Parts: sequence; C-alpha cells; structure tokens
Amino acid sequence: MANFDRPPVVAGSFYPADSQKLEKTVKKYLENAVPRKEDAIAVVSPHAGYIFSGQVAANAINQINPDKKYENVFIIGSSHYTSFDGASLYNIGDYKIPGATVKVNKEFCTKFINEYHFFQYCRNAHNQEHCIEVQIPFLYHHLKQDFQIVPIVICTNTIATIKQISQALKPYFNSKNAFIFSSDFSHYPPYEDAKEIDRITAGSIIENNPDIFLETIKQNSLKNIENLATSTCGWTNLLTLLYMTQKSEKYSYRIIDYKNSGDSGLVGKEKVVGYFAISVTETQKKFSLTDSEKSFLKKLAESALKTHVKNEKPPAIDKNQLTENIKQNVGAFVTLYKNGQLRGCIGRFMPNSSLYKVVEDMAISASSHDSRFSPVSEDELKDITIEISVLTPLQKISSIDQIEVGRDGIYIVKGSNSGTLLPKVATDNGWSKIEFLEYCSKFKAGIGKDGWKDAELFIYQAIVF
Repeated sequence: MANFDRPPVVAGSFYPADSQKLEKTVKKYLENAVPRKEDAIAVVSPHAGYIFSGQVAANAINQINPDKKYENVFIIGSSHYTSFDGASLYNIGDYKIPGATVKVNKEFCTKFINEYHFFQYCRNAHNQEHCIEVQIPFLYHHLKQDFQIVPIVICTNTIATIKQISQALKPYFNSKNAFIFSSDFSHYPPYEDAKEIDRITAGSIIENNPDIFLETIKQNSLKNIENLATSTCGWTNLLTLLYMTQKSEKYSYRIIDYKNSGDSGLVGKEKVVGYFAISVTETQKKFSLTDSEKSFLKKLAESALKTHVKNEKPPAIDKNQLTENIKQNVGAFVTLYKNGQLRGCIGRFMPNSSLYKVVEDMAISASSHDSRFSPVSEDELKDITIEISVLTPLQKISSIDQIEVGRDGIYIVKGSNSGTLLPKVATDNGWSKIEFLEYCSKFKAGIGKDGWKDAELFIYQAIVF
C-alpha cells in the first residue's frame, strides 16, 4: 500500500507553523502543567487554538506518564466536517506536524477496518479535521519513549453505533495504552453562563454514567441559554469513553483544570468556548483487613510470643481461619511494649511467605532478636502488649506529589541500595516530605541526602492494630 502521510492543516492558525517556535510554545505549557499524581489511562483534552486552550491541553497530556512505553496512543475525536454511521481510522500513512512525523499504527488501523463494519477510512474525516492534529505536538514533546498513534474520528451520532465502537475499543482500554479524547465544551454562551453549564456537564462525566451524561446535555439544551450551540462538541467521543468505563469502580475520573476562551484576555466574554482537562485512572484496589482478620493475627502473635518464651510447642493453626488476605505475601512489623515502653520491634518488609507466618515469626524475633534489648523473660509476659503493623503492597510512584506525610511509608531503591521508613516515622519526628525523603535516602538507603531524586520511589501504608 502506498504511504500517504497526513500533513498538518491547522499549523499557523491553531498553533505555530515554525517547528522551533512550536516546540518552545508546547514545552512552556508542559513546564507549567498541573503535576501528575497518578498515571492516567485516558484524558479529555481540548482542541482549540493554543492561545486559548493550550495550557489546559498541556495539563491534560501531563497526566500521562512520559516515561512509559505505550503499545498505542489512541486519539479519538468527533468529526467537525463529515458524517456517516461509523468512525474513520487513518491507515494510509503517518501524521505530520511541523518538524516531525509521528508514526500511525497502520497495521492496527487496517485490522480494525477489516474486522468491524463501522470502521473505515474516510478521507474527508481527516483531511481538514483539527481535533486529532492539535493533540500531537503535546504528545511529541511530552512522551520520552517512541510511540505510535491510532487516530480515530467518530462520524456518527447514532447511540447504538457508538456503543459498538466503544465495545471494540474496550479490550485496549488498559494501562498498556493511553487514550486521548479530544473535545471542547460549551460553545458561545456568555462567560458566566459558560462556567455554570460547563460545571454541570463535567459533573455528569465524572459520574461515570453515560445515561446521566446524555440527559445532562439534553437538559442543557432546554435551558434557553443565550447563544449556547452545544454543551460539548465532542459528545460522541466522550460518550464512547463513558461506555467503556460506565458504572465501574475500576476507574476514577478527576477534573484537572478548567478555563474558557474568555480567560485568555484575547477575546471578549460575550461569546466563549469552554475547555476542560479531565483524567481517568485505574483505581488501585486497596489492601485491607477485617476486624476478625486483625483479631486472628493478634491472637496468633500473642500465642507465638508466649509459647516461644515458655519453650512450649505452639498450637496448630486453624486453617479455616486463613483468609485470602492473611495468605497474601505482604510485610509486617511486630512491636512489643512493656508497661507502655518499647520492648522490641522486628519486621519483614518484602516477605516471601504469607502474612500470618510473617506475624508469627516477627513476634518471636521481636522478643529475642532485637539487639537493643535482652530476650523477653517469662516473668515479663503479663506486662507485654503487642502492636502489629501490616504493610500494604508497594505502589511505584512517578512524582513525590503522590506521597502524603503521615499516611505513606516510603521505600527507595537505587541500584543495589534500598531503604524504607514506616509512615509514623515522619509524624513522630515532625518531618516535612522532603526531610522524610532525605533521611530515608541518606541513612536507610545509603545513597546520600539527594539520592532519592533519581531513584525509584515506592509508597505503602501501614494497617496498625
């Protein structure tokens, strides 16, 4: 098949046509972007001229992890120029922007066209369409790994077809890929009306319910708001997103930023267009313990301590009480107190055995292997109380903005060096986030006070009982 690269058609109008000026403009927006707290699997990003919506677009794109190697970056927009009952994929070439060519996964696009009757290549859906093109310079200057795009222009208003498009894309809606949904919001109401109507529309999106979204834009149209032409020009691609995530607790929506063209100072406020940056992340399943699981572990630790100190044979464990949580390989610390004073503390951070076994072993170790104390004697048992800190599975972070002092413990890895501090260490010492990182980096990981800055960072929480 001949290769027909798609040239930039809105360079010089929506964004600078000069490649150096474009790079400088985009990088400035990205440098000032809202920090990423979690890696987005999808973002909603505006597609207006950069002088109006560039910073909001940068705030959206910045929620995508720049260091990650994605299988595909799907860019999905709604056609401004043509219509048919389906969507168009560009499978005949790559996409060009000033100074660069961005690879299209043409094989993937062709596969979809051959597999689904509602996908095709339609020249008119791409040749003047800006909703895909304006996202690409941000991706090009943000992502550090090579990437390829799947450009999709939705050309139908038929709900049944949009559902089919969504179902075809859903298997790819995961952390291996990134999705950009290109849409502006309200068109042409007065400034204050735009702020209100956009707030309502965005609110319906983060409800993660396509029926609520459709009803909201219907009700918006009935409010007789002056000059309101649409609540969102990309409603069909936003609906595609919502059908992929609908009502699932697996996904979390977060509003990152909002502005409208009236905020630019370059146009009046009588007729404006609204812009949102919205992120969609995969919800992390939180590790937790029930009261009965905590009670079981506490009794197990007490039994292990008592039988070890008395040199008795421990009782057999009731296997029926071993829940899936208790059988997981997660870390734990066991702390002994005598009349309220520390009497021993030993833990295992990254175990290769089940939680219940770790708790049992650490109770014994805390009583006899903490070098700061002599072994616990039988006479002391009546005065000993036990505290267990179960550590949730490690979560790798890409920004220290994800660390919450008092909630999170930190684990720092650099080469063969590593070190950790429990969550309560920061609060006990009254440390700031940076002091917490510096102490762990220098005294626990042994990589110097500033070593954390180019190390791998992980967080975890402690369930203390």
